[in-house]
Amino acid sequence: MSTSPIDIVTTAQSSLTLYDLQRMVRLSLETTFAMPLWISAEISELKVNRSGHCYLNLVEKGANEGSPRAEARAVIWRTAYSTIARQFREATNMDLHAGISILARVIVTYHEVYGLSLQILEIEASYTLGDVERRRRETIERLRSEGVWELNRNLELSQPLLRIAVVSSPTAAGYQDFMRELARSPYRFEVTLYESTMQGEGAAQSVAAALYAIAENEEEHDVVAIIRGGGSTSDLALFDSYDIAVLVAQYPLPIFTGIGHDKDVSICDMVAHTSCKTPTAVATTLIESVATLHDQVERYAEEIAALSGQIVAEETLRIYRHGVDIERLALEYIRQGESHLDMLHADLGALLSRILQREEQRLAEASRLAESYSVDNILKMGFAVVRGCEGHTLGQHAPQQGDNIEIELMNSIISATVTDIKHKI
Repeated sequence: MSTSPIDIVTTAQSSLTLYDLQRMVRLSLETTFAMPLWISAEISELKVNRSGHCYLNLVEKGANEGSPRAEARAVIWRTAYSTIARQFREATNMDLHAGISILARVIVTYHEVYGLSLQILEIEASYTLGDVERRRRETIERLRSEGVWELNRNLELSQPLLRIAVVSSPTAAGYQDFMRELARSPYRFEVTLYESTMQGEGAAQSVAAALYAIAENEEEHDVVAIIRGGGSTSDLALFDSYDIAVLVAQYPLPIFTGIGHDKDVSICDMVAHTSCKTPTAVATTLIESVATLHDQVERYAEEIAALSGQIVAEETLRIYRHGVDIERLALEYIRQGESHLDMLHADLGALLSRILQREEQRLAEASRLAESYSVDNILKMGFAVVRGCEGHTLGQHAPQQGDNIEIELMNSIISATVTDIKHKI
């Protein structure tokens, strides 16, 4: 766009006042931009005052989202704001808010005191929708390219999920619904609330701070629940931001989301371990997880009881059979022992008989031998028995000369006196 320069001659003696200069700038701008223009920009600030006028600050960011390369104030007067805001909300399901890009039809105005300003007459909602979707696609692609897209979803769930860290506003209806649903279950959940602002200015920083606080106490929790009731798209925009999504994607604990919108799915929903439609659905999912584990434990207990009963029955039968076998073997051993005893008794009887017979034979032989040494037998053999006068048989007691002795023969006894003793050499 080219314009003709304004021919203004000034000297030190013939100068312009600041007001004159501002009036000339104003007239020049209003002449050059007499018709409304369509411009694109990002809303960096937005405020609606009590009178109903909406004041905005528009920026165009430089390369790599650095410092703004252009900035301007803008206003939507009360007479137009209610219509523009309503139409924008109906088309995008979000309110006008800082951080979104808009395509607006504006009138360029200039004030001698307040400077350049843009009066917004109309906003093309489809442009904002396209820009939001473009940013979503860029964020998703960035998370995928960084290799963090599947990290949280691939975390293994510890069992049971009873220790829950909750990121929510304590006064939110969604949080109350979540707690009521858990309270109806038969399980004892341990819930720790990490308070956070879930919408508006500073919400992203608040959610991030809550997640960092939970990470510092990671060992005290099994799972994290990020819950928020329903709201407009702008209220939920922080869950499409890269800063929050990348934090959720790389989080060390499994994250369950219940952000309370039915139509759209946020990027945080996409990278979280488990995504649910509502806070109540998160509670239901957690309850079902514990119930599934409880049912599994009960089935294991039933299987163990059945298997134990089967083992006891089998072992009882085995013991009974062993008892029968032991009784049979004992009887068999007793019978074998009795038979062995009978054999030993018979052998002992025979042995005793043989011993008795042998001893009887020995006694008989001894008797015969003794009988053969009897005096009568000796006398029969022609020997004589010499006794002293006292009647004892002479043996070691040799008689003395003059002793009286008796000499017994087989048929007679002779009395004699020793007259002579001859010793054998």
